[in-house]
Amino acid sequence: MFEFWSAVGVSTLARNACIMALMVSVACGVVGSFVVARRITYIAAAIAHCILAGMGAAQYAVRVFGWTWLTPLHGAYAAAILAALVIGWAALRASEREDTVISAVWAVGMAVGILFIYKTPGYQEDLMTYLVGNILLVSEADIWTTLALNIVIVGVTWLFFPQLEAVCFDEEFARVRGLRVEVYYALLLVLTAITVVMLAMVVGIVMVIALLTLPAAVAGRATGSLGRTMALAVLLCAGLNVGGLWISYVPDLPAGAVIILLGGAVYLGTLVFGGIRGRRSAVR
Repeated sequence: MFEFWSAVGVSTLARNACIMALMVSVACGVVGSFVVARRITYIAAAIAHCILAGMGAAQYAVRVFGWTWLTPLHGAYAAAILAALVIGWAALRASEREDTVISAVWAVGMAVGILFIYKTPGYQEDLMTYLVGNILLVSEADIWTTLALNIVIVGVTWLFFPQLEAVCFDEEFARVRGLRVEVYYALLLVLTAITVVMLAMVVGIVMVIALLTLPAAVAGRATGSLGRTMALAVLLCAGLNVGGLWISYVPDLPAGAVIILLGGAVYLGTLVFGGIRGRRSAVR
């Protein structure tokens, strides 16, 4: 029962994993609350799958051109931000249907990533781990990068919270008040892109949307304001991440999958509890 906590005290890998689990919870809770409020989970999913293109391109550049300073995460951040800006521009400026653009970006991003992986010499095991995530492989450099990005995300949210909240809840009213909706929507998508890459290190590209949305969705059912939703979502995400690490450690299960299953159980529990309480209130 206590093997994981003993490992955290003596193992650098376990300690880094625990620190990263807490680190990503900040971005997950803050940005996830925006994503759920704005109802753009489908956009976040498209961004997540475009990560593979950036990772594949970065790995190709390292193996073929010798750009050893480049890492898959550099490519992931670049591809995610580019995808977010393209989708944001298409949603607000282009005449094309938004769902069509999102589907195209999603598919093209995955296809480009697969082609780069196929043409890169050597076995790409390190890239494949990002599909399902492996938090036990994070390095101290990843932790410092995540800390810096958390500071950026929290700082931007603190500075522009009223504007971002307006864009999430009442875009038309924001336009009437003279708010530059396009700018703040693009900013929100960039924050989402950054967070998606951070979470991919924990649970992988395939399951990143669940971790981004489940804590915020649970918190949103229990609170009445966006600020309180963010605070509770951060705490919930931290509990899910650390709890998933703890539960998965002894049976040697994939931590990302356990985290998502734990989050799904909590979300399902809130739905069931809310339904039972609602029926009891109706009876009274």
